[in-house]
Amino acid sequence: MAIELKVPEVGESITEVMIGTWKKREGEAVAADDSIVEIESDKATVELPAPAAGTITKMLKASGEKAMVGEVIGYMEPAAVGGGSGPAAAPQQTVGVKRAEGTTTIGSVQPPAAPVMPPRVMPAAARVLGEAGLPAAAVGGSGPGGRVTKADAVAATNAPTAPPPKAAAPAVARPNPPAVAGVRGGTREERYQLISPIRQRIAERLVEAQQQAALLTTFNECDMSAVMALRAKFKDQFQERYGAKLGFMSFFVRAAVEALRAVPQVNAEYREPHIVYRDYYDIGIAVGGGKGLVVPVLRNAEMLSFAQIELAIGDFARRASENKLKLEELQGGTFTISNGGVYGSMLSTPIINPPQSGILGLHAIQDRPMAVNGQVVIRPMMYLALTYDHRLVDGREAVTFLKRIKDTIEDPSRLMLEV
Repeated sequence: MAIELKVPEVGESITEVMIGTWKKREGEAVAADDSIVEIESDKATVELPAPAAGTITKMLKASGEKAMVGEVIGYMEPAAVGGGSGPAAAPQQTVGVKRAEGTTTIGSVQPPAAPVMPPRVMPAAARVLGEAGLPAAAVGGSGPGGRVTKADAVAATNAPTAPPPKAAAPAVARPNPPAVAGVRGGTREERYQLISPIRQRIAERLVEAQQQAALLTTFNECDMSAVMALRAKFKDQFQERYGAKLGFMSFFVRAAVEALRAVPQVNAEYREPHIVYRDYYDIGIAVGGGKGLVVPVLRNAEMLSFAQIELAIGDFARRASENKLKLEELQGGTFTISNGGVYGSMLSTPIINPPQSGILGLHAIQDRPMAVNGQVVIRPMMYLALTYDHRLVDGREAVTFLKRIKDTIEDPSRLMLEV
């Protein structure tokens, strides 16, 4: 009996999803719990596992198509009991010659092969092939179940073809023309790709932040010498003891917690007609995921050690690249830290993640000449940026907050003494 492949529940209030990448093809055997297809929502990407061992028999939705939660998007046949999940061998057919006394077996042969079905062609691909005068049978399909997509059709129409042979012309003595360099023509194609639910949600929230909050950014810079010296001194012991690298982010998370304690407005939320102040610190860490920027949250960061912070961030980054973050890990958060420095950014104005009231932007560390005690010295410097909601946070509080971050990073002993 066929098994229905249904869109699973992917989170509260989410009713529509987009079909992502099919990991299996029609006719392919799968084992129980094998990943069959990615399901994309506006908050996370989840994988649909095979409920049992068997063979994929039908894909009802192609990648990029929308589907409702609970909708059937495909079918599979379970594996035979005591057998493998692959297709069974075709039975041999006995061929005989009819005689008066009965049937005498002459030999056994395989039954005739099933007729080859023409490839399924997507409407956009059929239009491209029709305009080019190419038959669908001449184009290989790369879509689910061997479907011919528009990209396949465009690639086939752009494939170079050998020019027809020309008739030999009579030889005529002519002067050699000057050599002319060949000019390679560029393409002016346009490619269309559906916006993923996650990217669509990111766009909506960024526009929402710009329209509903009074955003302002203040800047400062900090000398990274002390933190870099501590890291160089203890990184080997830290790695050996905890199995994680000692990075800079744990210092900034701890510094942000201390700054949020000193300036609670930055940890608050504008919830008209109230301002909601929080006595806990859930710090979102912006990381680049496989489908776009995501912000998993360190819950109760004020209670976490350096090792716990580094281990959690490393786990977030790994699972974000594999689209395996859980929905609840992306929800909430009272403040966000975004490190554009890992991509080489020198200075930026980050946008807050609503309904939060602040986001700290970190940037690349660069050696610069600085005046220290009346002398010019070279120091590793980093620009800091704090974007904040001016409805809750005044300029004085914003500058005080960022100065607190700077002072803590330049003198990390403050993290031990809490001064």
